[in-house]
Amino acid sequence: MVNKKTLILTTLLILFINIIPLPAQIFKSKAAKENKELKLKIDSLISALDSLTVSYNLALSELDSLSNLPDEEDLNVSILDTSENGFLTITDTTANLDSMLTTWYEQKNISFDPQSLISLDSVKLTSNIPDSIYVKRLNEMNSFIPLPYNDIVKNHIIRYTQQIPQTTSQIIGLSFYYMPLFEEVFNKYGLPQELKAMAVIESALNPIAVSRAGAKGMWQFMYTAAKEYGLQITSFVDERLDPLISAEAAAKYLKDSYRVFGDWMLAIASYNCGPGNVNKAIRRSGGSRDFWTIYPYLPRETRGYVPAFIAALYTLKYYPEHNIVPKVVNMPAHIDTFHVNKMLHFEQIAHFTGASVEEIKSLNHQYIHNIIPGNERTYTLRLPYNYTNVFIDNESQMHTYRDSVYFNPVTIKKIKDGGEGGTRIVHRVKKGETLGHIALKYRTSVANIKKWNKLRSNTIRIGQRLYIYKK
Repeated sequence: MVNKKTLILTTLLILFINIIPLPAQIFKSKAAKENKELKLKIDSLISALDSLTVSYNLALSELDSLSNLPDEEDLNVSILDTSENGFLTITDTTANLDSMLTTWYEQKNISFDPQSLISLDSVKLTSNIPDSIYVKRLNEMNSFIPLPYNDIVKNHIIRYTQQIPQTTSQIIGLSFYYMPLFEEVFNKYGLPQELKAMAVIESALNPIAVSRAGAKGMWQFMYTAAKEYGLQITSFVDERLDPLISAEAAAKYLKDSYRVFGDWMLAIASYNCGPGNVNKAIRRSGGSRDFWTIYPYLPRETRGYVPAFIAALYTLKYYPEHNIVPKVVNMPAHIDTFHVNKMLHFEQIAHFTGASVEEIKSLNHQYIHNIIPGNERTYTLRLPYNYTNVFIDNESQMHTYRDSVYFNPVTIKKIKDGGEGGTRIVHRVKKGETLGHIALKYRTSVANIKKWNKLRSNTIRIGQRLYIYKK
């Protein structure tokens, strides 16, 4: 029988063992704590690395934009430096990054001055519509992206709804076709559908728009930014000219930009002038991340870009209230998409389907020589649905029809060399010229000049001969 003293000692020993951990338990507990702390540090470093990677990718687009602009003497662009936040920024630049210049409006004889959208902060346009009505309408849009109202926004609304009604009518007509497609894209990436209006500001919904800086397509991508975001650019294909594919690239860019700035107004602004300029404006404003606070420190065009975005979104919704009648646009109501895995020329398609080359081209601008290089990879072809059956019935013989003519080795080589359908010009480099200056002169891109002349960098020397292929 256990005596009272033994029982007390046993009880105390059990309590001691349970309360005071053994050395092995102490070590295990300490190791677990250290592992947890180490994991938190690693997660923090990974998050920081992700943020820097996004910042770097976005900055690349700005760097590319500058490489395609005229030289510093013309645009007052100085060298790039690296900020403390990891961005590439521009020091004291007044570069005019025009993203609205389109030959399309010239061809349509529609008067549209892109600069008019970026200088409306120095005037006061008037309207017979009270401010309270504008405010009420913007609020009733229930936009995920805030739509503030002020005199600058009002100017841009008046510009769209009163001063350029013919152009706005054309844009609204095109929007019936393009906007549902863009809504699907932004919804796919979990982004606000209101971002679709950026295509209006970038190109007035012109799929073949080309800016003076060399940006192309409805979403106005520069070469490096386009490649960075997965758009293919080859001798045969330029996916910047495909509104749907380039919209996906725009969605990726905007998603990255929002991750960096945490504000949609700033993300939209960075699409226009690059993250470096937005970051610089933030620093100059004392660190504010409010668009209207950093407004005076942004490049001139970007100041108007966000107000124009608000005005475009307003106009897409309330054009009937301003008696704007959408222009009828001859875009097919229904389109079928085909996968092409062999070389195919638009004229081969036209011969068997009865569709005109122009009709095929209007839905497939990305194939810059009317050739789908399906032997390189699988590409898509869009056709109006009324040609679907005849295309399927004749597809096998379509590829061999006059293939020796359409895919003549000499012709294909000229395309790959960049000289198909054009005249070769020899340009001798003069003092003070840059590749950007020369590209602007011949209405081409820096990337093309480098490809034609097998240049590995942007460095050129006085007296150097450069070959330019001009159509």
